Amino acid sequence: QVQLVESGGGSVQVGGSLRLSCAASGRTFNTGIMGWFRQAPGKEREFVALITWSGANMYYADSVKGRFTISRDNAKNTVYLQMNRLKPEDTAVYYCVGDSSIWPGIQPQKYDYWGQGTQVTVSS
Repeated sequence: QVQLVESGGGSVQVGGSLRLSCAASGRTFNTGIMGWFRQAPGKEREFVALITWSGANMYYADSVKGRFTISRDNAKNTVYLQMNRLKPEDTAVYYCVGDSSIWPGIQPQKYDYWGQGTQVTVSS
């Protein structure tokens, strides 16, 4: 099993920045691809960003492209999400995900491992 623990959420004003971290433990060799999804109140869970094991390939939702950056440190079993120029519509619970597949896609049900979520609130 793999455990994922997020940190770094909080409240910020429009235009501000936050950095989320996700620490993986357990059978971490199972987490080939890792990333982030989010869920706003009353909305479905949606893809935010993904990164392959090597870190060579990153994928972003159009809504965050150019503002968010995903990275990972395999020595620390940690993935990060740097969020800049935050907008009110970025307000959501952010979930770290992992999976042993090379490319599960952007549907949340494809991911085996989930963190507990961390709240991000952007106010104007």
